[in-house]
Amino acid sequence: MKFLDRFNRGVSRFLYKHPNFGIPRLMLYLIIGNALVYLFSMMDRSGMLAWYLCLVPERLLRGELWRIITFIFVPRTSGLWLVIELYFYYMIGSTLERAWGAGKFTVYYLCGMAITVVYGILASLVTGRTFIILSHYLNLSMFFVYATLWPDNRVMLFFFIPIKVKWLAYFEAAYYLVMMVLGRTLLPLVGFANCFLFCGSSMIASLKLFMMRNRGQARQFRKNMKRAENGQHAQTYTRKCAVCGKTDTDHPELEFRYCSQCVGYHCFCADHIHSHIHFTEP
Repeated sequence: MKFLDRFNRGVSRFLYKHPNFGIPRLMLYLIIGNALVYLFSMMDRSGMLAWYLCLVPERLLRGELWRIITFIFVPRTSGLWLVIELYFYYMIGSTLERAWGAGKFTVYYLCGMAITVVYGILASLVTGRTFIILSHYLNLSMFFVYATLWPDNRVMLFFFIPIKVKWLAYFEAAYYLVMMVLGRTLLPLVGFANCFLFCGSSMIASLKLFMMRNRGQARQFRKNMKRAENGQHAQTYTRKCAVCGKTDTDHPELEFRYCSQCVGYHCFCADHIHSHIHFTEP
């Protein structure tokens, strides 16, 4: 928590000292770049354009430094899915830019790019394998930020099912957690790390509030259930002995009477109707 607070304070101080820092409408430029790369890839007969632009740590270490930037313009899908994906990213990114300002949103995206590049280099050096990395998880991290800041906002799933953003985020997080457990990829950690840097404090606070609220609701539910059971139990009998507590429901064979000498209305079973101490107060 202290590290996150220091990091965000450092970002705020940097933006305060450099108020003109940032690229306005950054997400629009990224969307246009992805669209152009897709169109040129369709015309590229060799099919090597995307290969020369995506992030390949092995090639990066050989001096192809342009990959540090160009990998964010390589689309992951194609056709209609690409249109839907780019529209979704544009909606999320432009919303974050309006909420944070162009400066902070630019810092956020640059940090995500840096974390992705560092992860790719370390993974390549440790495993000795060749990785091809795109900006999918970096862009997806914007969705988790959006879900953290506005969890109750609704989106139209499949264009006609309204659903809260937080439920989509839970499902997406569970899906990538399964992928990481199965050992297919650790790249989701890259996007989550960037998201946690900027929204970790809010995530932890929301989790604590959720747990406290659930504990409070559980306690209240148990109290209400106990009251309901007590009330239900009180209505299961008509007469109850004021001495031994026997009821006409538990002991239907007994006879119950009210004592005329007691102050108030007090019922007794046949065993105590003549042997009890009379009540002097109602």
